[in-house]
Amino acid sequence: MPQSEKEQFLQTYDREHTITMRVLNAFPKDKGDFRPHERLKTARELAWVIALERYLGMRVFHDEFAKGMPTGSTPPKPPETWDALLAGIEKGSREYRDMISAAPDADLSKQVHFLTAPKTMGTTPRIDWLWFLLSDEIHHRGQFSLYVRAVGAKLPSIYGPTADEPWF
Repeated sequence: MPQSEKEQFLQTYDREHTITMRVLNAFPKDKGDFRPHERLKTARELAWVIALERYLGMRVFHDEFAKGMPTGSTPPKPPETWDALLAGIEKGSREYRDMISAAPDADLSKQVHFLTAPKTMGTTPRIDWLWFLLSDEIHHRGQFSLYVRAVGAKLPSIYGPTADEPWF
């Protein structure tokens, strides 16, 4: 029996999030303030982007941007410890996944509002938004993998062998 769009998404989400957490767990807990360049985020800030995206994803999924960009809402700052940060990412990921899993399949084709270009609000199907946000997690994981290497930690396999995790 073919998988629904939702099942396909959740299967991919689970796989990609597991890889992301392996990369984040490879980072030394005591290097959270590492910043490879003055214009880049610290490791803690970059890792926390993944949690913030789940927060944003849930707001967009519920179409909270239908009347434009909300004001006065400040996202939470990253926790001070690496363990608390990873726990926060995992918690947000579970809540996000549970929200998607509980939604009827038909709801994924409904339109939601969000930015579609600079300073331009538009609509997109929920399923497209979900895939966009997952792609962005993968993008930030790629950025973070450079932080892992830059601090001298061992980089785990992402889609294949690494110098630190050969497959043969």
